[in-house]
Amino acid sequence: MEKFIDYSYTRVSDDIALILEKKVSDDWRCNIWHIQGSEKDLIIDTGLGLWPLADGIIRISKKPIIALCTHSHHDHAGGLNQFNVRSGHIDELDIFAKPSRESTVATLIKAEHLIEKPNDDFNINNWCMKPAPITDPVKEGDIIDLGNRIFQIIHFPGHSPGSIGIWEKKTGVMFTGDTLYDGVLYDHLYHSVPTVFKESLFRLKEFPIRTIHAGHGPSFGKEKMFQIIEEYMSGKRSMVCPYKT
Repeated sequence: MEKFIDYSYTRVSDDIALILEKKVSDDWRCNIWHIQGSEKDLIIDTGLGLWPLADGIIRISKKPIIALCTHSHHDHAGGLNQFNVRSGHIDELDIFAKPSRESTVATLIKAEHLIEKPNDDFNINNWCMKPAPITDPVKEGDIIDLGNRIFQIIHFPGHSPGSIGIWEKKTGVMFTGDTLYDGVLYDHLYHSVPTVFKESLFRLKEFPIRTIHAGHGPSFGKEKMFQIIEEYMSGKRSMVCPYKT
Protein backbone atom coordinates (compact mmCIF):
# COMPACT_ATOMS: atom_id res chain seq x y z
CA MET A 1 0.00 0.00 0.00
CA GLU A 2 1.40 3.37 -1.06
CA LYS A 3 0.48 4.99 2.25
CA PHE A 4 2.99 2.79 4.06
CA ILE A 5 6.68 2.65 3.20
CA ASP A 6 8.11 0.52 5.98
CA TYR A 7 5.06 -1.70 6.53
CA SER A 8 2.97 -4.16 4.56
CA TYR A 9 -0.80 -3.72 4.76
CA THR A 10 -3.05 -6.69 4.01
CA ARG A 11 -6.82 -6.78 4.40
CA VAL A 12 -7.98 -10.05 5.96
CA SER A 13 -11.66 -8.99 5.82
CA ASP A 14 -13.63 -5.92 4.80
CA ASP A 15 -12.65 -3.96 7.90
CA ILE A 16 -9.70 -5.84 9.47
CA ALA A 17 -6.18 -5.45 8.13
CA LEU A 18 -2.86 -6.97 9.17
CA ILE A 19 0.11 -4.60 9.29
CA LEU A 20 3.66 -5.97 9.40
CA GLU A 21 7.03 -4.28 9.81
CA LYS A 22 8.94 -5.01 6.60
CA LYS A 23 12.36 -4.50 8.16
CA VAL A 24 11.89 -6.84 11.13
CA SER A 25 12.46 -10.59 10.76
CA ASP A 26 9.46 -12.90 10.54
CA ASP A 27 10.37 -14.61 13.81
CA TRP A 28 10.38 -11.37 15.81
CA ARG A 29 7.89 -8.90 14.39
CA CYS A 30 4.44 -8.84 15.94
CA ASN A 31 1.12 -8.64 14.15
CA ILE A 32 -0.35 -5.14 14.13
CA TRP A 33 -4.11 -5.20 13.60
CA HIS A 34 -6.18 -2.35 12.15
CA ILE A 35 -9.94 -2.58 12.67
CA GLN A 36 -11.98 0.09 10.92
CA GLY A 37 -15.25 0.95 12.64
CA SER A 38 -18.07 3.23 11.61
CA GLU A 39 -17.15 5.85 14.22
CA LYS A 40 -13.64 4.95 15.41
CA ASP A 41 -10.69 2.81 14.37
CA LEU A 42 -8.83 0.41 16.62
CA ILE A 43 -5.14 -0.46 16.36
CA ILE A 44 -4.17 -3.58 18.31
CA ASP A 45 -0.43 -3.59 19.08
CA THR A 46 2.06 -1.22 17.48
CA GLY A 47 5.29 -3.10 16.73
CA LEU A 48 8.76 -1.82 17.57
CA GLY A 49 7.97 1.77 16.64
CA LEU A 50 11.24 2.28 14.77
CA TRP A 51 9.40 3.66 11.72
CA PRO A 52 6.33 5.93 11.30
CA LEU A 53 3.12 3.96 11.82
CA ALA A 54 0.41 6.36 12.99
CA ASP A 55 0.81 8.73 10.02
CA GLY A 56 0.11 5.94 7.54
CA ILE A 57 -3.03 4.87 9.37
CA ILE A 58 -4.26 8.46 9.54
CA ARG A 59 -3.94 8.66 5.74
CA ILE A 60 -6.09 5.55 5.37
CA SER A 61 -8.84 6.59 7.78
CA LYS A 62 -9.81 10.01 9.06
CA LYS A 63 -11.74 8.62 12.04
CA PRO A 64 -10.46 8.86 15.64
CA ILE A 65 -7.92 6.14 16.43
CA ILE A 66 -7.61 4.08 19.61
CA ALA A 67 -4.23 2.35 19.95
CA LEU A 68 -4.50 -0.61 22.31
CA CYS A 69 -1.56 -2.83 23.26
CA THR A 70 -2.13 -6.40 24.41
CA HIS A 71 0.85 -5.95 26.75
CA SER A 72 3.87 -3.72 27.28
CA HIS A 73 6.69 -5.74 25.71
CA HIS A 74 8.92 -3.91 23.23
CA ASP A 75 7.81 -5.76 20.10
CA HIS A 76 4.14 -4.95 20.75
CA ALA A 77 4.22 -1.51 22.38
CA GLY A 78 7.23 0.21 20.80
CA GLY A 79 5.08 2.36 18.52
CA LEU A 80 2.41 3.25 21.07
CA ASN A 81 3.97 6.68 21.69
CA GLN A 82 3.01 7.71 18.14
CA PHE A 83 -0.71 7.75 19.01
CA ASN A 84 -2.74 10.27 21.00
CA VAL A 85 -5.19 7.77 22.50
CA ARG A 86 -3.19 4.99 24.15
CA SER A 87 -4.72 2.00 25.93
CA GLY A 88 -3.22 -0.82 27.96
CA HIS A 89 -4.06 -2.88 31.01
CA ILE A 90 -3.93 -1.25 34.43
CA ASP A 91 -1.40 -3.80 35.71
CA GLU A 92 1.31 -2.55 33.33
CA LEU A 93 0.79 1.22 33.47
CA ASP A 94 4.21 1.81 35.03
CA ILE A 95 5.98 -0.08 32.24
CA PHE A 96 4.20 1.84 29.47
CA ALA A 97 4.99 5.16 31.18
CA LYS A 98 8.57 4.43 32.22
CA PRO A 99 9.91 1.63 30.04
CA SER A 100 13.34 0.13 30.46
CA ARG A 101 15.13 -2.48 28.41
CA GLU A 102 14.58 -4.93 31.24
CA SER A 103 10.91 -4.21 31.93
CA THR A 104 9.98 -4.42 28.22
CA VAL A 105 12.29 -7.45 27.67
CA ALA A 106 14.14 -5.53 24.95
CA THR A 107 17.29 -7.32 26.07
CA LEU A 108 16.03 -10.29 24.02
CA ILE A 109 16.10 -8.57 20.63
CA LYS A 110 19.29 -9.03 18.61
CA ALA A 111 20.85 -7.35 15.58
CA GLU A 112 19.83 -10.27 13.37
CA HIS A 113 16.17 -9.53 14.10
CA LEU A 114 16.43 -6.30 12.08
CA ILE A 115 16.65 -6.65 8.31
CA GLU A 116 17.50 -2.96 8.10
CA LYS A 117 18.30 -0.35 10.76
CA PRO A 118 16.17 2.82 10.98
CA ASN A 119 19.36 4.90 10.70
CA ASP A 120 23.12 4.40 10.54
CA ASP A 121 23.67 5.32 14.20
CA PHE A 122 21.04 2.94 15.54
CA ASN A 123 22.31 0.35 18.03
CA ILE A 124 19.83 -2.36 19.01
CA ASN A 125 21.97 -3.29 22.03
CA ASN A 126 21.08 -0.08 23.87
CA TRP A 127 17.70 0.70 22.31
CA CYS A 128 14.62 1.12 24.48
CA MET A 129 11.13 2.00 23.33
CA LYS A 130 9.89 5.52 24.07
CA PRO A 131 7.59 6.22 27.03
CA ALA A 132 3.90 5.98 26.15
CA PRO A 133 1.82 6.89 29.22
CA ILE A 134 -1.59 5.30 28.98
CA THR A 135 -4.42 7.78 28.42
CA ASP A 136 -7.24 5.21 28.50
CA PRO A 137 -6.44 2.31 30.85
CA VAL A 138 -8.44 -0.88 30.50
CA LYS A 139 -9.32 -3.82 32.71
CA GLU A 140 -11.37 -7.02 32.56
CA GLY A 141 -14.81 -6.48 31.09
CA ASP A 142 -14.23 -3.01 29.65
CA ILE A 143 -15.92 -2.29 26.31
CA ILE A 144 -14.42 -0.67 23.22
CA ASP A 145 -17.19 0.64 20.97
CA LEU A 146 -16.24 1.45 17.37
CA GLY A 147 -19.84 2.23 16.40
CA ASN A 148 -20.68 -0.88 14.40
CA ARG A 149 -18.33 -3.22 16.30
CA ILE A 150 -18.16 -3.91 20.02
CA PHE A 151 -15.07 -5.44 21.65
CA GLN A 152 -14.59 -6.61 25.22
CA ILE A 153 -11.34 -6.67 27.17
CA ILE A 154 -10.44 -10.09 28.58
CA HIS A 155 -7.62 -10.27 31.11
CA PHE A 156 -5.30 -13.18 30.30
CA PRO A 157 -2.33 -12.84 32.71
CA GLY A 158 0.56 -15.27 32.66
CA HIS A 159 2.78 -14.17 29.79
CA SER A 160 2.82 -10.81 31.56
CA PRO A 161 0.69 -9.40 34.41
CA GLY A 162 -1.39 -7.21 32.13
CA SER A 163 -1.74 -9.38 29.04
CA ILE A 164 -5.17 -9.06 27.49
CA GLY A 165 -7.34 -10.49 24.75
CA ILE A 166 -9.79 -8.43 22.72
CA TRP A 167 -13.05 -10.33 22.16
CA GLU A 168 -15.86 -9.68 19.71
CA LYS A 169 -18.78 -11.87 20.72
CA LYS A 170 -20.84 -11.15 17.60
CA THR A 171 -18.23 -12.61 15.23
CA GLY A 172 -16.39 -15.01 17.52
CA VAL A 173 -13.11 -13.16 16.86
CA MET A 174 -10.44 -13.00 19.57
CA PHE A 175 -7.19 -11.04 19.35
CA THR A 176 -4.82 -12.87 21.70
CA GLY A 177 -1.50 -11.02 21.66
CA ASP A 178 1.16 -13.31 23.14
CA THR A 179 -1.29 -15.35 25.19
CA LEU A 180 -1.72 -17.65 22.20
CA TYR A 181 -0.08 -17.97 18.78
CA ASP A 182 1.14 -20.85 16.65
CA GLY A 183 4.58 -21.30 18.17
CA VAL A 184 6.43 -21.88 21.42
CA LEU A 185 4.75 -19.71 24.05
CA TYR A 186 6.93 -17.42 26.16
CA ASP A 187 6.26 -18.34 29.78
CA HIS A 188 9.82 -17.83 31.04
CA LEU A 189 10.14 -14.03 31.21
CA TYR A 190 10.83 -12.11 34.43
CA HIS A 191 7.15 -11.46 35.14
CA SER A 192 5.71 -14.57 33.50
CA VAL A 193 3.88 -17.02 35.77
CA PRO A 194 3.37 -20.41 34.09
CA THR A 195 0.66 -21.57 36.51
CA VAL A 196 -1.33 -18.40 35.82
CA PHE A 197 -0.60 -18.74 32.10
CA LYS A 198 -2.23 -22.18 32.16
CA GLU A 199 -5.29 -20.79 33.90
CA SER A 200 -5.64 -18.16 31.17
CA LEU A 201 -5.37 -20.81 28.46
CA PHE A 202 -8.03 -22.93 30.16
CA ARG A 203 -10.25 -19.86 30.25
CA LEU A 204 -9.59 -19.11 26.58
CA LYS A 205 -10.94 -22.56 25.68
CA GLU A 206 -14.31 -21.60 27.16
CA PHE A 207 -15.02 -18.90 24.56
CA PRO A 208 -17.07 -19.80 21.44
CA ILE A 209 -14.21 -18.77 19.19
CA ARG A 210 -14.35 -18.85 15.42
CA THR A 211 -11.10 -17.02 14.64
CA ILE A 212 -7.94 -16.25 16.60
CA HIS A 213 -5.96 -13.27 15.34
CA ALA A 214 -2.72 -13.88 17.22
CA GLY A 215 0.14 -11.63 18.23
CA HIS A 216 2.55 -13.46 15.93
CA GLY A 217 2.15 -15.69 12.91
CA PRO A 218 -1.01 -16.78 11.09
CA SER A 219 -4.60 -16.58 12.23
CA PHE A 220 -6.42 -19.85 12.94
CA GLY A 221 -9.63 -21.38 14.18
CA LYS A 222 -10.93 -23.19 17.23
CA GLU A 223 -9.54 -26.61 16.37
CA LYS A 224 -6.00 -25.26 16.04
CA MET A 225 -6.48 -23.30 19.25
CA PHE A 226 -7.27 -26.49 21.14
CA GLN A 227 -4.26 -28.23 19.59
CA ILE A 228 -1.83 -25.47 20.59
CA ILE A 229 -3.17 -25.35 24.15
CA GLU A 230 -2.97 -29.14 24.50
CA GLU A 231 0.60 -29.16 23.24
CA TYR A 232 1.51 -26.34 25.61
CA MET A 233 0.10 -28.27 28.56
CA SER A 234 2.24 -31.25 27.58
CA GLY A 235 5.36 -29.06 27.50
CA LYS A 236 5.80 -29.13 23.73
CA ARG A 237 5.20 -25.39 23.35
CA SER A 238 6.56 -24.20 26.71
CA MET A 239 9.86 -22.37 27.23
CA VAL A 240 9.90 -23.32 30.92
CA CYS A 241 9.07 -26.97 30.51
CA PRO A 242 10.26 -28.03 27.03
CA TYR A 243 8.85 -31.23 25.58
CA LYS A 244 11.15 -34.24 25.82
CA THR A 245 10.98 -37.00 23.20
